[in-house]
Formats: sequence, structure tokens, C-alpha cells
Amino acid sequence: MSKIRPSKGAPYARILGVGGYRPTRVVPNEVILEKIDSSDEWIRSRSGIETRHWASDEETVAAMSIEASGKAIADAGISAEQIGGVIVSTVSHFKQTPAVATEIADKLGTAKAAAFDISAGCAGFGYGLTLAKGMIVEGSAEYVLVIGVERLSDLTDLEDRATAFLFGDGAGAVVVGPAKEPGIGPTVWGSEGDKSETIKQTVPWTDYRTGEVDKFPAITQEGQAVFRWAVFEMAKVAQQALDAAGISSDDLDVFIPHQANERIIDSMVKTLKLPEHVTVARDVRTTGNTSAASIPLAMERLLATGEAKSGDTALVIGFGAGLVYAATVVTLP
Repeated sequence: MSKIRPSKGAPYARILGVGGYRPTRVVPNEVILEKIDSSDEWIRSRSGIETRHWASDEETVAAMSIEASGKAIADAGISAEQIGGVIVSTVSHFKQTPAVATEIADKLGTAKAAAFDISAGCAGFGYGLTLAKGMIVEGSAEYVLVIGVERLSDLTDLEDRATAFLFGDGAGAVVVGPAKEPGIGPTVWGSEGDKSETIKQTVPWTDYRTGEVDKFPAITQEGQAVFRWAVFEMAKVAQQALDAAGISSDDLDVFIPHQANERIIDSMVKTLKLPEHVTVARDVRTTGNTSAASIPLAMERLLATGEAKSGDTALVIGFGAGLVYAATVVTLP
């Protein structure tokens, strides 16, 4: 017989509050066109993107995260001292160590919260949400802060016609806490590493450090391959998440997919045969692709504008570099 005392946590977990931060600089397509041979019409028709936000030197990964997190904590109605865990998903914090989560936890005023970063690209928010749920149900934390944050303008090749217009900066955060009934469904997640070359960093940091290349690393992708994968395979994953939660598309109020491309969003809506009453997040139009930040930013905007309301049932799905994915059904805060 084991001598280890069993864990005791909350019966369930849910999202209690959400916050977002978008950098002050708004960048229209016209600025992107200064470096590439394209047109505003082409960019909009291919991606739906009209503008994106780019961070200033002062709007660091940590600074944006702290702003978004402060709003999420206030929205949840708790204090920073009650936060027992801080999970940050990002690919654009350029210090390998220490984790930026530790700096954020300290500056927010948490009581020595567990803090760590994860790297799961555009699926990172879903990964973090799943880890937070486990921590709360397991009992290692009562409240966990999950942050998706990116400064992708630092990793954008402005001369790459295929990607220069895609990426933006920002931070989104949610507080996950205890609940008396399920507020976060089972996660359907995974990876397809055989497709890892379809979205990648152009060169390793070591090549840049040793002078083997003179151009700073950037994110590149095989657009058509990514589009086909996202539309056909991720629609299946989204349906699996609905099935795992025991609900149908008719039960949904909101659909919040990763804001990669509006054509992908439209195709997923069609493939999933979502009813007309389902509100679909389209934050990509004015925020661009912010990778790990895109889902919480889109969630925050839907609630702020009244397009979604507290208590709505939402399907969220993130997918990207790796290739990795994560989908679940949540109750909105």
C-alpha cells in the first residue's frame, strides 16, 4: 500500500477572468507594402488582415504580459497574492533562461507562485490552459494565470512576401480557478512532427551568432501546406473536442479558433457546419496573427464588445508550428 497522501484539489476548473493588451502602434497594410510587391486587396483577400499592432521597445514580452494579466486578475475578482501558478506561452522571449514567467510572477506581486514558460507556438494557450486545469484539480494551486504573449514583429522578415503581412504583437491572459461544475472540457491535443518543416524559424540562433548568416532569424512557412492541414485536419480535431465535451455544434454559443487567417476560419466554420447563431471570432482582421496570444485576445475582445457574454459555451482551438494543436470547450468568464 502506498504511503503517499493523495492530492486534493477542486472538483473542476474554469476560466474566471480574461485580459488583453495590444501595443499602441497600429500598422496598416500600406506600411507592409513598402517592402513587398503586393497590394492591400491581395493581403485582405488572402488573410483578412487589415491592420496589426507592433510593439515599441518599451512594450516588451514581460511588460505586455503584466498589463494583460492585471486586467485578467481584476476581472476574476481576486488578488495577485492568490495566484499559485504562472504559465507563459511564447516563442518570442529571446532569453533562453530564466523563464519570463518568473519576472512576471514577481512584478505582479504573487506569493512566490510556480512560474514557467512553454513553447507550443500557436497552440500554446490551449497547452497552458490544460496544464492550469490539471494544477487546480490536482491541488497544487488554487488559481493559475495563463498568458499567451508574442512580439512576432521581431521574427518577421519584412521582405518575405508570403509572411510579412501576417504577424502582430500582443498579450492575452486568463485566470483559471476552482469551479463546482465543469468549465473546461477534455483537451484534444497532439503533434505531427513529420510536418515540422512547414512552419519554422529560418535558421538556428547559433548560425546567426557565429556569423554564418547575416540576417536575423525569422518565421517562415509553406502557406498552402499549412492551409490544407489547418482546414481539413483541425476541423476534425475541433469536432473531437466537441464530442469529448459531450456537446454538439448546436450547443455552442461561440467559436474562437487561432487567429491565423480568415480564410482558414471561414473554411473551418463551413466544415464543422456551425449554426448561424454561433459567434465566430475574427480578431485577425485588426490584430493579425499573434500566435499564442491570439485566442485570449480574441476572447477578450468578444466579451468587451458584447458579441459574447459570460457563461457562453465556446469551442477554442489553436494550431501551428510543430505542428502542434490543442482544442477544448470552455465556459466564458
